[in-house]
Amino acid sequence: MATDRSRSADARHPRAVAHAVVLRTLDGGAYADRALFAEARGLAGRDRSLAKRLAYGTVQRRASLDWLIDSHVERALDPTIRAALQLGLYQLLFTEIADHAAIGETVELVKSHKGHTLVNAVLRKVQREGVQWPGDATPEAAAITHSHPLWLVRMWWEWLGAEETRLLLAANNEPAEQALRVNPLVGIDVTLAGRRDGDVLILDGPIDLFEHELYRAGAITPQSRASQLVSQWVDPQPGERILDLCAAPGGKTTHLAALGGDRAEVVALELQPKRAAAIERQAQRLRATSVRVVVGDATDLGAVASELGGPFDRVLLDPPCSGLGTLQRHPDVRWRVTEEDVTRLGALQQQMAEQARGVLKPGGRFVYSVCTLSAPEELPCQQSTRTMPHRDGTDGFYIGRDDG
Repeated sequence: MATDRSRSADARHPRAVAHAVVLRTLDGGAYADRALFAEARGLAGRDRSLAKRLAYGTVQRRASLDWLIDSHVERALDPTIRAALQLGLYQLLFTEIADHAAIGETVELVKSHKGHTLVNAVLRKVQREGVQWPGDATPEAAAITHSHPLWLVRMWWEWLGAEETRLLLAANNEPAEQALRVNPLVGIDVTLAGRRDGDVLILDGPIDLFEHELYRAGAITPQSRASQLVSQWVDPQPGERILDLCAAPGGKTTHLAALGGDRAEVVALELQPKRAAAIERQAQRLRATSVRVVVGDATDLGAVASELGGPFDRVLLDPPCSGLGTLQRHPDVRWRVTEEDVTRLGALQQQMAEQARGVLKPGGRFVYSVCTLSAPEELPCQQSTRTMPHRDGTDGFYIGRDDG
């Protein structure tokens, strides 16, 4: 829960916002992006970018920061004070922010709290003495140094090997690239500064995306390169019927429409009515008139067979997954997902795949994708690929394809 200070008129400083987001996320269980949206109202431009950077970086580095805090403080800490220490230490150790600003501004955040002297003392001691991290020779040490849950480090260590796991762990703490998809359906020339490859645009610097005229016009939309690759593997053709299962929030749905020149019928199935409505709004903004949204359960396609309307030339299944390939963009995911979630989701994905294959035309194409890096969630297919943050600079995805 946010502090009263974070809601007060004088607390719109980016560090106050970041502190409130860290507190709400790590102590209150909030989603980092939703907490930022709520707390950062009134911030714009550089201030909002700074608040996001500090909050997300602090949440990402939670294990490292807590290990360091616990090595200096033996007693239990009030959550407000722990969040301040986490934020201050993150600035001190992982950013180029001047030490005096990192310390002084952090102490000021909790000046009215009796624990502010402790915050000042710990930050100054770390400034003087530095930190000796435990390294990453073992999974246990790597979990602290690279700030990931131990179960996840062990899973990757066994699956990918020690060296690739180290590279992946390090990459997950780096900022995600700012990737957009340029939408050809609106016919607007996009000239934003960045690297362009087809419909993919990697921005050179930050922009206020959701307030940008090109976003409102539907000419651009945020979507990682890995996510855009999925629809390219589907490769929809004009005149075909395409089924997109578990379609919200609609990025791949509208990409399928664009790749088909808005002349393929794209049926988007989504279980939650509110999320289905969001797909419709997305399709309207991006002028994807070939999209039709159906509310239904991908584990029981027979229940919505009449609304779906018969077999499909191509089916994309992008089921619920652990999201472990998106740790750069979603800093709290690593602390939310459990080992049990991976097993549970793998079983659900298998069930959905059986349903999906059952509505394909003879000779049709089935594509399976998950934005995670987890062997139990990879479905064996005729062809497959895996993108990796440390190797490809984009989200970690598994994509598989079967051609009948």
